[in-house]
Amino acid sequence: MKKNISYIDSVHRDGRIWNLSVMFLLLMFPVAIALIFRVAPDWGALLKGLIPTVAMYWTVGAIETVTFVPMLGAGGSYLSFVTGNISNLKLPCALNALEQNEVSANSEEGEVISTIAIATSSIVTTLIIVLGVVLIIPLTPILSAPALQPAFQQILPALFGGLGVAFVSKNWKIAIAPILLMLVLFIFVPALDSSMVGMMVPVSALFTIAIARIFYKKGVL
Repeated sequence: MKKNISYIDSVHRDGRIWNLSVMFLLLMFPVAIALIFRVAPDWGALLKGLIPTVAMYWTVGAIETVTFVPMLGAGGSYLSFVTGNISNLKLPCALNALEQNEVSANSEEGEVISTIAIATSSIVTTLIIVLGVVLIIPLTPILSAPALQPAFQQILPALFGGLGVAFVSKNWKIAIAPILLMLVLFIFVPALDSSMVGMMVPVSALFTIAIARIFYKKGVL
């Protein structure tokens, strides 16, 4: 008799299968190139380049998993880590969908809504990329016009600014603390730049949790 499994168990089963399959395909691409062109990498140079970068990427990967999974849910996390662009596309779409439906990511309804939002974002992104590839040549003179360059530089600030206003306005007492912390760090610590944003997200999250707990105990929240 076939054993019935719950929705969340099926999500974890299928998610592991697809994530491992995609990882295998990604790793096999350089192997295929090496076999087709009969070339091999310079292993010494490869190791030399990996040593300073692997530690950072493993750390960022672990931090993003701990940070994003509670916000995206299981299904949304599996799908997001396969398709990429989590912080600037998948996460905003999932959070907005959850907010509009007034559910949390760790509920079964939230799991479904988050996964649908992220899947829709992935499909739309793919279609836009295909459209961009097809139209890149005729649109190049327009897109490269100097008058449009300031607009392109403000796309991400506009995206996160809109989301920030929505969430900060609802939890402004908690939001002030991490905003001030990040402003102080990025203004007065020159070593911090855009490449360190991924590392600072968990720092801000832990700091916010600590502040929220203090506020809660003092009756501010």
